[in-house]
Amino acid sequence: MIGNNNFKVGLYIRLSRDDGNIESDSIISQRGLLNQYVKENNYNVVDEYVDDGFTGTNFERPAFKRLIRDTHLGKINMIITKDMSRLGRDYIGTGELIEKYFPNNNIRYIAINDGIDTFIDNTNNDIAPFKAIMNDMYAKDISKKVKTSLHSKMKDGLYVSGRCPFGYMKDPNNKNHLVINKEQAEIVKLIFALALQGNTYHFIAGELTKRKIKTPASYYSYIWNTKCINKNCLSQDKGVWVDTTVKAILTNQIYAGDIVQGKTKKINYKLKKTIKNNPDDYIVVLNTHEAIIDRDTFNYVQTLLPKNVKRPEKKRFYLLDGLLYCGDCKHRITIRYQSKTGRSYTTCNYYRTYSKYHVCTTHTNNYEILERVILDNIKDVCHKYLDKEKIKNSIENIKFEDNTLKLKKQIESLEITNNKLTENLDKTYMDRLKGIIDESQYLRISENIKKEIDGNIKYIDDFKNKQIDSNKIDNKKIEKYINEFLLLENPTRELIINLVEKIYIYQDKRIDIIFTFKNTT
Repeated sequence: MIGNNNFKVGLYIRLSRDDGNIESDSIISQRGLLNQYVKENNYNVVDEYVDDGFTGTNFERPAFKRLIRDTHLGKINMIITKDMSRLGRDYIGTGELIEKYFPNNNIRYIAINDGIDTFIDNTNNDIAPFKAIMNDMYAKDISKKVKTSLHSKMKDGLYVSGRCPFGYMKDPNNKNHLVINKEQAEIVKLIFALALQGNTYHFIAGELTKRKIKTPASYYSYIWNTKCINKNCLSQDKGVWVDTTVKAILTNQIYAGDIVQGKTKKINYKLKKTIKNNPDDYIVVLNTHEAIIDRDTFNYVQTLLPKNVKRPEKKRFYLLDGLLYCGDCKHRITIRYQSKTGRSYTTCNYYRTYSKYHVCTTHTNNYEILERVILDNIKDVCHKYLDKEKIKNSIENIKFEDNTLKLKKQIESLEITNNKLTENLDKTYMDRLKGIIDESQYLRISENIKKEIDGNIKYIDDFKNKQIDSNKIDNKKIEKYINEFLLLENPTRELIINLVEKIYIYQDKRIDIIFTFKNTT
């Protein structure tokens, strides 16, 4: 064995608890033990490597990476730790180091308290793998206890996330309780107000950017002194609002005073990667903190969002855009402008996408004429609605269409659609086998069909898990909307979406208008 003076020693110290900028007693204790050991054995210490606040379940630690790099460079050829658990708690990774990497690179490793020395043949070295497994099991046990504790807090309505949702901050007297951040809350209220007017996520994002309103990312990067690395975050940090941020705010139940947690979970205790939980497994606790948006308004906005979120941002504005549906296949009807004629026409989206398979028909209508007919129909219903003699006995029963029934219809429609799409996919495959279409055509068509099937499955899951209260409409508010509608020669979109849920257009030109209130005629 070569002399002790010929060893270039690196001391490795790790603590899996974040102690801020001041070194903890445990770090100091480890350092003292290691220094005493090298002094007694007359070793030459080249450098010290400290990971304070890093878990041992993986090796993504800055000081540890530097340690390994220095072994490659030949700067050190001996590593000393207090015990094996300091090196790591992942038994596979730790075993690879001790059994393969260190011997292959002629690196001597010593774990003082465990009596392990890879340059000496002793029984402690033989049981090192078992010690590594025990250290791993300890980490797993700690992970389970932490997870159980967090779940218990979540079920008690305590907020356990590190960062507060936009619009809130942590209570100075209770870190698990949220209180309103007044400056941010005003922005949240503005976003909901714009949504109530029937605006899309994209429009709202553009409006906020135009007004130079600070984004959530700009607040967080200031508070945490960090910068985001993904594209959306970088845009927000520059003061540019994006659609996904607006959507996240408008659909977040926390603004109604409820806490929704447990949306994701780690794959296992060794990895940072998370996966989404099924919405049924979310932990929801109602009325845990002061609401920024009253519950009726929040729930009502959820009923408006489907009318707005899927409307593409077009150069031309259409009053009924996003409200039109095919009465035969139940898919959306789009409005297209033809520059040659200078007119706009409606088309069934499903037909346009899969016209080859004749799954539906065109449902072509002159939009200007269609809009005029529909507005006249709405006016007629509104006049009758205001006839007090006809509705005085039923006005107390005016409410939103039963949301459960509505969701059930939507699920059934999507399931029927997916059955048809699956049949079309089979037909496309047969066309490929018969040589009717080539491989590239088959791949393109099948890929589009699969994407729609997957998208429909997602919507089905969302509808199954969505729970929106069926609240009664404020009768005075409905009368206010109707009166404003009747007084205006050109009604606004805000009024239309507050009065109309959907409009079904049939191939035979029939029109069904689903109102947000019960038609008592």
